[in-house]
Amino acid sequence: MHPRALRLGASVAAALVVAAGVLTTSPASAAVGDDDPSVGAASPNGLVVNEVESNGDDTDWVELRNTSSAAIDLSGYAFLDDDSSHEAYVLPAGSTIAAGGYFVIDQVSATAPGFDFGLGGADTARVYDPAGDLVLRYSWTAHAAVTYGRCPDGTGALVDTTASTKGAANDCSSPVRINEVESDGGTPGDWVELTNVGTTTVDLGGYVFRDSDDTHAYTIPNGTTVAPGGFTVLDEQDFGFGLGKADSARVFDPRGDVVDSYTWTAHAATTYGRNPDGTGAFAETSAPTKGTANRFAGVVTAEAWPGGPDERVLDDEDTFTGDLSGIDWTASGSTSGSAAGRLWAVQNGDGLLYHLVSDGEGGWAPSNAAGTELHYADGSGTPDAEGITVTSDDPGAVYVSTERNNDVSSTSRPAVLRFATADGSQSTLDATDEWNLAADFPGLGANAGLEGVTWVPDSWLTAHGFADEHTGAAYTPATYTGHGDGLFFVGVEGTASVYAYALMSDGAFQRVATIATPFSVVADVQFDPTLDALWVVCDDACSGRTALYEVADGAFAATTVYEAPSNADRTLANEGFAISGVCTGGSRATFYADDNDTDGFSLRTGTYPCDGGTPGDGGTPGDGGTPGDGGTPGDGGTPGDGGTTPTPTPTPGGGSTPAPGDTAPGGSTPGAGASPSGAPAAPSESSLTEANRGTLTAPATARPGETITIGVGTRYAGQQVHVWMFSTPTLLGTATVAADGTVTATIPADAPAGEHRIVVTAEDGTVLGWTTITIDPVTGALAFTGAEGLGVGAVAAFLLLAAGAGVLVLRRRRGTPASE
Repeated sequence: MHPRALRLGASVAAALVVAAGVLTTSPASAAVGDDDPSVGAASPNGLVVNEVESNGDDTDWVELRNTSSAAIDLSGYAFLDDDSSHEAYVLPAGSTIAAGGYFVIDQVSATAPGFDFGLGGADTARVYDPAGDLVLRYSWTAHAAVTYGRCPDGTGALVDTTASTKGAANDCSSPVRINEVESDGGTPGDWVELTNVGTTTVDLGGYVFRDSDDTHAYTIPNGTTVAPGGFTVLDEQDFGFGLGKADSARVFDPRGDVVDSYTWTAHAATTYGRNPDGTGAFAETSAPTKGTANRFAGVVTAEAWPGGPDERVLDDEDTFTGDLSGIDWTASGSTSGSAAGRLWAVQNGDGLLYHLVSDGEGGWAPSNAAGTELHYADGSGTPDAEGITVTSDDPGAVYVSTERNNDVSSTSRPAVLRFATADGSQSTLDATDEWNLAADFPGLGANAGLEGVTWVPDSWLTAHGFADEHTGAAYTPATYTGHGDGLFFVGVEGTASVYAYALMSDGAFQRVATIATPFSVVADVQFDPTLDALWVVCDDACSGRTALYEVADGAFAATTVYEAPSNADRTLANEGFAISGVCTGGSRATFYADDNDTDGFSLRTGTYPCDGGTPGDGGTPGDGGTPGDGGTPGDGGTPGDGGTTPTPTPTPGGGSTPAPGDTAPGGSTPGAGASPSGAPAAPSESSLTEANRGTLTAPATARPGETITIGVGTRYAGQQVHVWMFSTPTLLGTATVAADGTVTATIPADAPAGEHRIVVTAEDGTVLGWTTITIDPVTGALAFTGAEGLGVGAVAAFLLLAAGAGVLVLRRRRGTPASE
């Protein structure tokens, strides 16, 4: 039995004993792994959690500070995250922290010992003394943009810091930075652009701007703000003095402390700006970009996502248990398959493989609900499955990229594994082949290995003039005997780079290309034959940015960097990315796998624009699509050369016509939200997300048969809407929104007591919002008078309910940080 299951069983058993009143009064002994949420981040002896790094540096770490006047011996202290099944890291003998000093508990690396698990986006740092008592505890619900640190250092609250300061005093300075300076020929005059490298909006009221002359001072008016990552411009017409060709720009906070400054000795031909924005060194820009991101020659600047603004939930709540990491889209595999295609996904902590299909209503679910357990070739181990891809030269197989064997989690094992399966229907799978790339990455951390993997056909690479860094000449597939008909591209977390490999049938490998990226982390990599480009993906460490790479002069180079969709949650740990090959209604579906299972959901979708459906755009042999997708496997041909494809027939106006019951990638069902019979189509469970919750108003409680008033919003006045009640979708009626933004609906007379959801959809099926409502029974409820009013059977039933609740709470936990 899993240790966590043992602990849960023990907890339930203890609860039963307590309720029966037979628990002995012998004192409980402390043990490492026991938890107590009442313990805080400061202990009576002066030891405090001072700073936490969970995602931005090469290793995760927790910094302790000694705020007392005497040294503290930390020998034998133990450290854990929120998962007590992890092996606690015990600090070695001789570990001490001086009075007023710092001590860093670090993650294991190739050169230093440490804890062998990662710290997740929602996690806890726990420190135990040698007796096993929990003495320090700090929890967080999302990765910090930089680090969580005490401000003021050692004594203040833990907040998002301005800079990471491992083993030193925290940086609690203002996050305001001078970002660009125009000193000659600006419009309408000289100007200085400020930006905010922090995570919260800063009120600049009371800040002072000066040039090199202290008598030139401009106090910024109250109410002037700068948003995180945003820009605010100070114009000459406001500050009242010009900037010279040899001058300075200086910003002071309201206390008079210098926040930032920049000095130059000659006018720039354009402007001076930071590269990258906010954090980099100043250099001449390629053009003035007043109030927007800086531009430099040869540097790709992030631009807005060109598709839809949202990332919509696709999976039902708790479909996955967290750690969904890699994802890949393929065509359906047969002419009778869904137009939406299918998805492969892997879950890293427990090494599970999922085969997902569209439910025809805008959601996706695994056809193998329990997942397929993956193991190494000898049947042992739990591969830390981070990425997945399929190839057109190897029908009936999937390839998985891994960081390590989770059963030996402190040892790096960056590998690509092959598993023979057509649909993931097997309960377990042993790898048929393994390519362990460790020799190519000496010193790589166990939690810093292969995050993403994709496959690119040789025919495409040669047609685009791809060069081989190993031979120093044009890529020639025949150089690598037994490597198949394409190369595997892997994204490595620890180096933030992408590498192309020829993987030979005898287990040998050869690196063919190295591709640097602008990101701090590479979370996934995806070949896109529709764009003739390679997607490189960062997760929340880069606020969800993605980049497109195209081959130029023989090498892949970044041509576009995109911000996350404008309404997307940039703190989601989207470690997996895939894009559909089917163009429907002017867009292709994008897919995101959230490693943290935020709010119980792991799978989301967005859109990317396209020009219309074209036969062969969804995965023909040779274009990186699915095996067996309509042509001769392994022909290595160009898109569309493999014969009949399974993609939908294009309509004259572009896009594709879904088969009956199918759903377009964007989630809209045929008939603008109507069912085939003409009645409104019920919204799917997965469409009820936290993003559209609470945008309605309704009574907190109602009785069966009662008519209630629902506030939709005046912006919908005059529009016809459908009102539903869940759990089982029940149409309460179709109504026109009144001028005051309300509609009325009647609760069914047979509505069961308990909590339900009221959902309002537009005529086209779009969810306008939802909220919860409790249906009270018609008869009065009996008062609960306490345990003394319950019989033995009732006590047992109550405890079984409590035990069940414990199981549910356990299932809703976020993904374990060891699986990042």
